[in-house]
Amino acid sequence: MGIKGNRITLGVAGGIAAYKAAELVRLMVKRGFEVRVIMTTNATRFVTPITFQTLSQQWVRTDTFESHHPQRVEHVALAQETDIFAVAPATANILAKMAHGIADDMLSTFYLAYSGITIVAPAMNTQMYLHPATQENLRTLAERGVVVVDPQEGELACGETGPGRFPEPAYIMERIMDLAYEKDLEGKTFLVTAGPTREFFDAIRFVSNPSTGKMGFAIAREARMRGARVYLISGPTHLTPPWGVDFIPVTTAREMHERVTSLFPEVDVVIKAAAVADFSPVPLTKGVKLKKEGIGQLTLTLETNPDILAHLGREKKHQILVGFAAESRDLLQNAEKKLKEKGLDLIVVNEVSEGFAMDTNRVTILRKDGSIQSLPLLPKEDVAKAVLDEVIPLLNKRGSKDSLAY
Repeated sequence: MGIKGNRITLGVAGGIAAYKAAELVRLMVKRGFEVRVIMTTNATRFVTPITFQTLSQQWVRTDTFESHHPQRVEHVALAQETDIFAVAPATANILAKMAHGIADDMLSTFYLAYSGITIVAPAMNTQMYLHPATQENLRTLAERGVVVVDPQEGELACGETGPGRFPEPAYIMERIMDLAYEKDLEGKTFLVTAGPTREFFDAIRFVSNPSTGKMGFAIAREARMRGARVYLISGPTHLTPPWGVDFIPVTTAREMHERVTSLFPEVDVVIKAAAVADFSPVPLTKGVKLKKEGIGQLTLTLETNPDILAHLGREKKHQILVGFAAESRDLLQNAEKKLKEKGLDLIVVNEVSEGFAMDTNRVTILRKDGSIQSLPLLPKEDVAKAVLDEVIPLLNKRGSKDSLAY
């Protein structure tokens, strides 16, 4: 499962943030989209069309009457070849034209010829953004079904501080992906865990592991884009939570156990991608930093943390339970044992050196029926897709059983 259509037309209006749209084009192309760019005349004063042509490998439209095909009406033909239309940055001027049906350049004319998914990312001076006319235009567009990505607050190019900053291109890309995806998980609720845990032995020192949380975050993002409601419970990471998920930060294994078990009854699928510490040290001090003076050698006493997966395996009723295992030897044997002992429906296993602190992962998926799927080295986003593709038939099978029982 993936995107419904990969053809994006990006409108770039004439504001200082036009240069940031170049990064947005790069992200779109990286995600597999075919990108055509329309620039207003004022936008070309900030960035040359050749920049977007180089990044998109497509002719950049700037003139309503220019066409590379004599018998082609460009704004009409391009509208028919577009799956998603994005305007980023969207200035006060182009928003006003879109809201009131003014068609006096290629970008505004294209908008009137297009009837599909539209998303705008306003960027302008704070007072221009807050002006009643601009706010009314945004409300009008939203009422018509246009998705509005609110600008950020902060220091603007004009020197003022307030709302009006162009949203980060990666965030706009998240919103576009959400619109583009097939919703084959709509109506389902997922609980995904990610990241490491920290187990403290004094006020500030702890034992942990090198998990970055990237795998769990990728799964949460993919599930949300495919229509699921997603709870993401994560230990400490540097990552920004994906848009649209219910993010729950935790620190220790016991905190994660508490949050997971409290949410477990209301979810359909649990995917435990977190690297939860199996042991935690008995604290040597409480609320105090341990001093090294007079300590020649330090010994930590470890106690066993709650086994979250095993607990869920015992308690599950309708839920699908997916575990992850990082192994240093006997990968398949250890994973198969864990699958059976903890009551899992799927387990995803990788060699320790091929998953931690990387953007890629090489995994093998073991199913409850004993069958195996081995994946090549892939970006973690693609691993997430593969894992969810394995979950879909389990949900369908369980759903058909439930309907028969009813």
